[in-house]
Amino acid sequence: MNETADKRRSGVVSRSIVAFGRFWWEFLVGDTPELFVATLIVIGLAIALHRHTIVAVVVVLAAVVGCLGLSTWRGRKRLK
Repeated sequence: MNETADKRRSGVVSRSIVAFGRFWWEFLVGDTPELFVATLIVIGLAIALHRHTIVAVVVVLAAVVGCLGLSTWRGRKRLK
């Protein structure tokens, strides 16, 4: 192969990787990065408490309700 074809192929691959990363960033984070972080925290709590089922259910439920409430409060605060 010649050098031009290799450069073109590497350009296509790098643009594809960047596009893939941007898609996932927009899909997961989007307009509300705090919900993404909250989701990671809730998943971490669930993993950390997986051996204590009752405690995990209560803590994860409280964390989800708290995060959603905080997000709603921040959203209403931004609209004012």
